[in-house]
Amino acid sequence: MTTIDLPDGEYIAVVDSIEDGLATVFFEQDGDEVGNAVINPDELPSAGQHADAILEVVIREGSVSSMEYEPERTAERAETAQSRFDRLSNRPPADDDT
Repeated sequence: MTTIDLPDGEYIAVVDSIEDGLATVFFEQDGDEVGNAVINPDELPSAGQHADAILEVVIREGSVSSMEYEPERTAERAETAQSRFDRLSNRPPADDDT
């Protein structure tokens, strides 16, 4: 099990990437990024072993006490990101772009 340098508590974790047999995970608390870790993907729930997966995590004494994949939150975050991208890609050209 990977040691995670965060205080005991509940966190939202976002899987940033899984490359070369390692998963980079960012931890958030109250909407703020508070840390990250590189862990073995096998430590993630099987359904959450992909980039942009959202997980609920409880840290106790530097270790993961529990970790649960959140499919609804994952889908909502993906939809929000896609909507933002779509809005930005459809902006009218600036006066100096014409």
